[in-house]
Amino acid sequence: LDTVKYDTTCPFVEKVWNRAASLGDEDYTVVIHGKANHEETRATFSHSASNGKSLIVRNLEETKFLAEAILGKVAEMEFYEFFTGRHSDGFDFKSDLIKVGVVNQTTMLASETEAIADYLKETMMKKYGAEKLNLHFADTRDTLCYATNDNQKATAGLLKTDSDLSIVVGGYNSSNTTHIVELLEEKFPVYFIASENEIISENEIEHFDIREKKNLRTKNFLPTGKEVNIALTSGASCPDSVVDRVMLKLLSYFETDKTPEEALEAAFKKE
Repeated sequence: LDTVKYDTTCPFVEKVWNRAASLGDEDYTVVIHGKANHEETRATFSHSASNGKSLIVRNLEETKFLAEAILGKVAEMEFYEFFTGRHSDGFDFKSDLIKVGVVNQTTMLASETEAIADYLKETMMKKYGAEKLNLHFADTRDTLCYATNDNQKATAGLLKTDSDLSIVVGGYNSSNTTHIVELLEEKFPVYFIASENEIISENEIEHFDIREKKNLRTKNFLPTGKEVNIALTSGASCPDSVVDRVMLKLLSYFETDKTPEEALEAAFKKE
């Protein structure tokens, strides 16, 4: 039998890999915004490190340390100790921080990646001057995943609502979905579920605790005796059909003469 091979690499991830490769070809050090132990970040690091110098930063605070190193305010040994296991082999503290470009683990907050890139851009301007910026900093904004970015913008919109609770649907190992949970927790109770099967009944739900990394069961998660406003969203990779099933199960607990389509239309008008 003939063997048929399919490439299932996410096109947004592949775009990041291609840009990282082109940065390496132009002698830029690739600064990867991501979690060093995340599968995607490890793969991106592997691709970029095979073609040039690479470095992983977790957040803006670590980027500020990197900026201090670029400006010559950090000792060489302190730099290597800080980025142990997060820089490519043969990384040269003196020569490999002259030109940088930022790419990201596509499930990270796009706004945070932009803040990291902007901070390094300002650092390069401070060190080399605005007129020489293009020789030291690569603009990589077009590598940000729009699917993840759209979800994050929608989440910001949910934070403006007066919802009683939020249901977030997605894989428990999804970095993007975890970020959405963290954002929504600032405003109201959040129940992170993988599918409609975690909604045991109108009185009980099984959900994932992102900090304890375990499933919890909560009773009386739906308010009673009043109109209930539920913010329902999902991770970028969660199929729409799964979200639909969650929505239909939640709607089944409320008496209404509206169809699901009419209920959605009414919700959008209310916004």
